[in-house]
Amino acid sequence: MTDGQVFFVDDEEPLRDAVKQGLELCGHPVTCFSSARQAEAQLGRNLYGVLVSDIKMPDMDGLALLRRALEIDPALPVVLVTGHGDVPLAVEAMRAGAYDFIEKPFDTSHLASVVARALEKRRLVLEVRALRQELETGSGLEARLVGRSAAMERLRGQVLALADTDADVLLVGETGAGKEVVARALHDFGGRRDGPFVAINCGAVPAEIIESELFGHVAGAFTGAQKPRTGKLEFADGGTVLLDEIESMPPALQVKLLRAIETRTIERLGSNTPVPLDIRFVAASKDDLAAACRAGRFREDLYYRLNVVSLTLPPLRERREDVPLLFHHLAREARGRYRREIPELDGGLLAALMAHDWPGNVRELRNAADRFVLGLGDVVPGGAVPALQESSGRWGQGPLSDRLDAVEKSILEAELRRHGGSLKATYEALGLSRKTLYDKLQRHGLRREDFLVSEEG
Repeated sequence: MTDGQVFFVDDEEPLRDAVKQGLELCGHPVTCFSSARQAEAQLGRNLYGVLVSDIKMPDMDGLALLRRALEIDPALPVVLVTGHGDVPLAVEAMRAGAYDFIEKPFDTSHLASVVARALEKRRLVLEVRALRQELETGSGLEARLVGRSAAMERLRGQVLALADTDADVLLVGETGAGKEVVARALHDFGGRRDGPFVAINCGAVPAEIIESELFGHVAGAFTGAQKPRTGKLEFADGGTVLLDEIESMPPALQVKLLRAIETRTIERLGSNTPVPLDIRFVAASKDDLAAACRAGRFREDLYYRLNVVSLTLPPLRERREDVPLLFHHLAREARGRYRREIPELDGGLLAALMAHDWPGNVRELRNAADRFVLGLGDVVPGGAVPALQESSGRWGQGPLSDRLDAVEKSILEAELRRHGGSLKATYEALGLSRKTLYDKLQRHGLRREDFLVSEEG
């Protein structure tokens, strides 16, 4: 986003020249207009700027310009400049939607301070609109697997490449990272979309009934089996089975599952008749199954059978740039569930969302979005992020742009440290071009050498 513009409207040329010079010395680009109608023609919903206008002007006064500006965009910040006797009029204008008013004669530094706050608010409004637009226009997989990071782009590409195949897939990711969402995307965007999708949580089904749950049984197979029962694998015929928390499956059952995957047949408990299956298996694990095999907790042959294709889901802390978009997506879902409007997202909360590590990943972020929409406070788990409470005020004070810059710098430092100073790995992980990364490093005063562990290959 480019630097914010200031549109200054006044029919007195000396005042226009003085305000333009003063604000530009404070770092604000200024465009001056001698009449309200000239300024009105330049207003638009995508304007990253603030409108500052005198009230008393010929032809079209500042109040009329205010009303017209808010018709174009109700969120456009408008600051009115008033004479001494116009203060009650200015207060009335603020009730009508003006951002602020300044009484003549005024100090340019005070106006610059008001403009900076207004531009901060405007920047956030436009960023949230952009996120909302991206979500509303997103279709297909982008609306399902939300994110603009390189990791999410890569994951969407992998899902699209695999969806139309019958290859079994192993999903690996931390708790709450969205493994079931990915599994459903593999099903919904593939040729089995019209078949059933059956999710089985291997860790939630009691060990004594999990075999019957998976394979079904015939009447009399065991005490209490008065009627035959179709198992979940048979029920999923023609579709997809998600074996969630596969690492929790009892070792004895792993042998039977391996046979079912290899032969695509099952036998119901109490029966010797094979039942053919036309299903795709997707397994999901939060643990390192290779390590579980070495520890004797998981069968090595089953692991290799499941690990035909493996997709790793990145934790949210490794794709922080996705947090604002994903948070707004989850807030929209919460709005539908709770029939509440989405509150305004302020800069402090945005910085806190970006700074939090989200150990519970997307599931934890969804809970935060629910609290946000319900207006319960403490949106970020545990209250304010500790880093925001540091005495230095590194992230918790100052304009939004400064706080977001601090968050961006922290993310760059974390990625450089994680990749041992490798610029290629860093810009790929962050979804940046090499030039953009160089520019950001220079702007934040970061040097690759300070993070270097080994030379890049």
